Amino acid sequence: MFNDLDPLIHSQLRLAIMSILVGVEQAEFVYLKEKTNATSGNLSVQLEKLQQANYISIEKTFKGKYPLTICRITTQGGEAFSRYVKDLQAYLRNT
Repeated sequence: MFNDLDPLIHSQLRLAIMSILVGVEQAEFVYLKEKTNATSGNLSVQLEKLQQANYISIEKTFKGKYPLTICRITTQGGEAFSRYVKDLQAYLRNT
């Protein structure tokens, strides 16, 4: 029997964001934008969805005069990502 894959993580861009954040302590918005090739608007929307699910935290501050957005994976997000990977591996083993 297959477990349902977490639909929040299963989106291509959200999966990319989570994959990046699980391997770093934090990432700036610009870094995530560069690594995912996402538009600013789409990235903002997807980050907001992950934040609403408490999978990531977002800190908005300033670097000099410029706005700075820093993203971090939460404990809940890390656990959800681990479950997602485990469930996906189960799919792959049974194909």
